[in-house]
Amino acid sequence: MSQFTVYKNNNPKTRKTYPYLLDIQSDLLDQLRTTIVIPLGKYSVVKNQVITKLCPIVEIDGVEYAALTQQLAGIDRTLLGAEVANISDYRSEFIGAIDLIVSGI
Repeated sequence: MSQFTVYKNNNPKTRKTYPYLLDIQSDLLDQLRTTIVIPLGKYSVVKNQVITKLCPIVEIDGVEYAALTQQLAGIDRTLLGAEVANISDYRSEFIGAIDLIVSGI
């Protein structure tokens, strides 16, 4: 598993709104059973939940998705679906969003 990898959301209750989960946990913690994820929703569907800087907009296969950082969660790695993409090019945006949650700046 690699940090900033996007996985399909296997949860039938949430995958319609949030089809993907972004793994943000450091690769140094790969031995843990759990990982921290940020749900990704199609921007056109979740745009009313988007807060500037807190919700980076990313593109996957030509479609815009919003990373809803305010909904980050720890989950068991077995709940991750198939790997979709690695979006580490957006690393600085995600670190900024996480910093905003933790420090308010």
